[in-house]
Amino acid sequence: MNRKNIWFHLIIALVLVSLAAVVGQIVSWNSQKPNYTKAGTGFNEVAPKVKPATISRSATESEPEVFVRFKQTVSLADIKKLVSKNNDAVEDNIEAVKGLVSIDDLDNKSAESVAEQYAKMSDLVEYAEANVQIKLEPSESRPDFSENYDSDFDSVPNDPMFAEQWALNNEGQSGGKSKADISAIEAWKKTKGSKKVVVAVLDTGVDYNHQDLATNMWTRPENIPAYQDAELGTINDLYGFDAEANLQDPMDDNGHGTHCAGVIGAEGDNSEGIAGVNWEVQIMPLKFLSRGGFGSTKNAIEAINYVIERKRAGVNIRIVSNSWGSTAKSKALGDVIRVAGEEGILFIAAAGNDGSDNDSRPHYPSNYDLPNMVSVAALDRNDNLASFSNFGIKTVHVAAPGKDIMSTWLNAGYREASGTSMATPYVSGVAALIVAQNPDISVEKLREKLVNSVDKLDSLNGKIKSGGRINAAKAVN
Repeated sequence: MNRKNIWFHLIIALVLVSLAAVVGQIVSWNSQKPNYTKAGTGFNEVAPKVKPATISRSATESEPEVFVRFKQTVSLADIKKLVSKNNDAVEDNIEAVKGLVSIDDLDNKSAESVAEQYAKMSDLVEYAEANVQIKLEPSESRPDFSENYDSDFDSVPNDPMFAEQWALNNEGQSGGKSKADISAIEAWKKTKGSKKVVVAVLDTGVDYNHQDLATNMWTRPENIPAYQDAELGTINDLYGFDAEANLQDPMDDNGHGTHCAGVIGAEGDNSEGIAGVNWEVQIMPLKFLSRGGFGSTKNAIEAINYVIERKRAGVNIRIVSNSWGSTAKSKALGDVIRVAGEEGILFIAAAGNDGSDNDSRPHYPSNYDLPNMVSVAALDRNDNLASFSNFGIKTVHVAAPGKDIMSTWLNAGYREASGTSMATPYVSGVAALIVAQNPDISVEKLREKLVNSVDKLDSLNGKIKSGGRINAAKAVN
């Protein structure tokens, strides 16, 4: 190649390089220009679409916003794809109810708007609802009574504070009405309970180390594997389950759950503290309420889902005792309670402490019209409906003692408390006595036996469905 040709090719190469640089800069300028769309008579800038980042939230804000139940034809894989397209995330798949998931919104939208968005997908979705807050029923309480009291009774049980337990044996102490009790002593002639029966206490947890409860606490049998959850992984549920923090330790840090547990199953005739309705039983602690007494629908559902799975795994859970509530109805919560009933689990719930009529102002979960639901009102020591107790001729089934109830408390203590929260575990305890005597009884027959074995009271006429107070002796005879 001669010298002229070399210079010619060199000049051509330089021109091409320069041209490429110019084109590249033009492309770069265009990519940096804002997009415009015509709107009316002017032009409005439209920001480029960027997928929002996950919102950083505190522990109290980390609850999923909504529950969505998809139709059974929609697979979990398709649900996750659809949710992801909306820049949301499936926080938990509620295994007990097909198609039910909790969804975490990543755009910081309100729960109501997210629920509305999914509810509009009527071809795929059965319902969508916000995850609401739940709280303990407010109750009156008195200071700890950690000292032992001498009993005036020569009969069983020998628990030193049994004289304080008017709900089990009312002889008119402290201005009460004789026989205004659940006839526990007569019932104990037939059965004092059974370690084969498991009662779950869905509450603030239970102090499973309390000296009057430790012997009757449930621990996971060696032949039952640890709890497995797709989202949570393996939970070593030796003593139960904490759905509030998704932990294996359901230790009570409030006291309310421990009080309810003592009514159901404080060890009887052990020369210690009080006697439970059942001297022998297994109490499974389920924590879904915080130290302050607050929780969420999501955590309640997660705990009930745990109960259903444990029942299917072979744990003989027959009763769930629930001393909490809200005026907000949740279809998701109702669905999981219904499935629990299909697994043979009775769901006993406090009617509420607003002194109102649940027929006209519903209270949940007690107002769910389900075949495994029992709603409980509270009585004082004179067989009168307590002033705080809710009622309802159509929606509240039975009544039980719920005023000035002595039971176990934190730090090895004992305390009096009042509320339908305290009445509920008496009904749960009597249900456990029935199961101890009739291990194969169906949930429908168990509910029927509880409701039909009451003592009719004039004070409850026109107030609750059965018109009566539970009677343990009648229930086990």
